[in-house]
Amino acid sequence: MNDYIQNKSRIENVHDRIKMKVEAHLIRQFCVAKEFHQNAATKITAIDFSSSGEHLISCNGDDQIFIYDCEKAVQTCNINSRKYGADFIHFTRDQNAVIHSSTKVDDAIRLLSLKDNKYLWYFPGHTKKVISLCVSPVDDSFLSGSIDNTLRLWDLRTKNCQAILRSPGRTIAAYDPDGLVFAAGMNSEMIKLYDLRSFDKGPFETFNLNTKSEWTGLKFSKNGKTILISTAGQIIHMIDAFDGVRHAPLKNFIGHSNYMKLPIEASFSPNSQYIFAGSDDGRIHCWDADTGFKVCALNGGQGQTTPVQCVQFNPKLMMLASACKNVTWWCPSLEDPTQ
Repeated sequence: MNDYIQNKSRIENVHDRIKMKVEAHLIRQFCVAKEFHQNAATKITAIDFSSSGEHLISCNGDDQIFIYDCEKAVQTCNINSRKYGADFIHFTRDQNAVIHSSTKVDDAIRLLSLKDNKYLWYFPGHTKKVISLCVSPVDDSFLSGSIDNTLRLWDLRTKNCQAILRSPGRTIAAYDPDGLVFAAGMNSEMIKLYDLRSFDKGPFETFNLNTKSEWTGLKFSKNGKTILISTAGQIIHMIDAFDGVRHAPLKNFIGHSNYMKLPIEASFSPNSQYIFAGSDDGRIHCWDADTGFKVCALNGGQGQTTPVQCVQFNPKLMMLASACKNVTWWCPSLEDPTQ
């Protein structure tokens, strides 16, 4: 069978296998299910799945936002953000609204209604480029980090910033799966953990890490036990979310090419067992989170060599999404591996 599953019914058949467990042998069977070429002129800077797994959103350097239906395997909407631009983008808990950082006019964050195709709020405060944006999994709060050396806590229901944390350098952040704790990565050298119920009292834990690459992203595993650190180098780090490196060594995942020093995204599988990341040679790499061993490297189709910067696993469906100049969906091959 051709590795390109272009038939919609076949994609839906894969989606019917939601209860399949993400395992190494299945990941090795992943192949390109569908590619969307609407973004071919410019690089895609961010993608995000809705919490239901039903929709995917992307934005690119041409100030365009695209929404996709993951069940029907189609693009459903194209929104232009010519005035403000769009860089980091995330669904809110309401899949009909997203927040995104701006690349034009100012460095404000904007709340966009996908249903009405209009901006509902904007959140001013950052004075330089926003490099981190994450939404709480349990309420209407979100965090933003910037190269203005601040981390800001917001509430979607008001324009006013709820809190500002100052840092010695660029700041990135992530919520834990329960939405009770957030991690702040500061100056690519330390991670501070805060309890959202008492963040004004300062961090309850600080991990100082001896790493050399610039940090570009933080993510908690789905089980909340580990924190993944994406970098602009050829290494991905992972630490214990409770003890840092005191009782468990810093884990490093290597083997993906990033000579271009891109902010390549690293992501967990929904079961926290596997880690995925793109590369500047167009391949997607997967590691076992426990052992650090490489599971496989997935090759993009049709001689794909364009850098893959964004990679995320669908939270509900057996589907991986990657983005370079195109958005690509990956699903397990429907071939019987015993034949």
